[in-house]
Amino acid sequence: MSNATPSRVGQIAQAGAVDALFLKVFSGEVLSSFNAKTVMADKTRVRNITSGKSASFPGMGRITASYHTPGAEIVGKKVNHGEKVVTIDDLLISDSFIANIDEAKNHYEVRSEYSTQMGQALAQTFDRNLLSLAVKTARAGETGAVAEMGAAVSTNLGSLTPTIQNIVDALYAEAAAMDDLFLPAEDRFVIVTPTVFYGLVQNDKLVDRDYNNGNGSYADGTVMKVAGMSIVKSSNLAVNHVTDTVDFGTKYQVNASDTSALVFQRGALATVKLLDMASESEYDIRRQGTLMVSKMAVGHGAVNPQGIRELRAAV
Repeated sequence: MSNATPSRVGQIAQAGAVDALFLKVFSGEVLSSFNAKTVMADKTRVRNITSGKSASFPGMGRITASYHTPGAEIVGKKVNHGEKVVTIDDLLISDSFIANIDEAKNHYEVRSEYSTQMGQALAQTFDRNLLSLAVKTARAGETGAVAEMGAAVSTNLGSLTPTIQNIVDALYAEAAAMDDLFLPAEDRFVIVTPTVFYGLVQNDKLVDRDYNNGNGSYADGTVMKVAGMSIVKSSNLAVNHVTDTVDFGTKYQVNASDTSALVFQRGALATVKLLDMASESEYDIRRQGTLMVSKMAVGHGAVNPQGIRELRAAV
C-alpha cells in the first residue's frame, strides 16, 4: 500500500514551513482584536517611520493681511516656523506561553482567546497612553511649536460632582473657544466616561425620547454629538495613570481620576509608529510549549496643544 500525499494547509505554495500560514491566522486575530477595542487609533495624526527614534511634526504660524499703499514695495511678511518632536517608546509586548501537556489535557481551545486578550491588552495601553498624555498636556498648559499656537487648557467645572447639564454647557463653551482659535470643525472628539456618556443619552436636549432626531437613541443607549463634536465613551479616561497603568517612564503619568471629559481636535495628537502591530508564535522544544508574542513600537505626542481641552470635576 502506497503512502498518502497530504495537503499541508499551513504551507505556502507547497514549499517551506508547514505552519507558515497558521502564524498569519494568529496575527490576524490579534490585529482584529486591537482594532475592535481601541477607540483612539483613528483619532490622531499617524506617521510611520522605518528607522530612527523620533519624527518631527512641523508647526507654522499664520500669515497676516494688510492694505497696500500705492507705490509701496511689497516685500513679503515673516512667518513663524517650529516643530514638535515625537519619540518612540520602548517595545510594548503582550505575551503568553502554552505548555503542550496543558493544551493536550484541556477540553477547549485557548489560543484564539489568548490572541484576543493579547490584542485587547495592547489596545488598552495604546488608548490609556494617548488619553493620559492629553490630560497631562492640558494640565501643564503646554503651548504649540510657534507663538500663534495657543496652549492646551484644563477647565474646572466648579464642582466635585458636576451635573450632566454642567458638562454639556462646558462642552459648548469649549467648542466656541476652538472656533475662536480657527481650529477645524471636522474631526473634533469628546471622550467621556461611561457614566457621563449614559447621562448624555438621558439628556432630552441631545436625544429626544419621542422622536428620532438622528443624534442617538434613548432605547439603544447611544448619543452621537454635542456641539458638533463626536462623543466617544472610554473606561480608560478617568483613571489614575500613575498607579493603575503600564507606563513608559513618566511620560504618561497623571492622575486623571477626576476628568469628566476630554475635548480634542484630531490634529492635536500624533502617533509615530516604528513597528506596527505584529505577532509571533514559536514552538520551544526545550520547554515543550508554544510562546506567543504580540508587539508594537510606537510613541505619542501633543503636536498642536491648543486643540486639547480637559473638563475636570474640581472647584
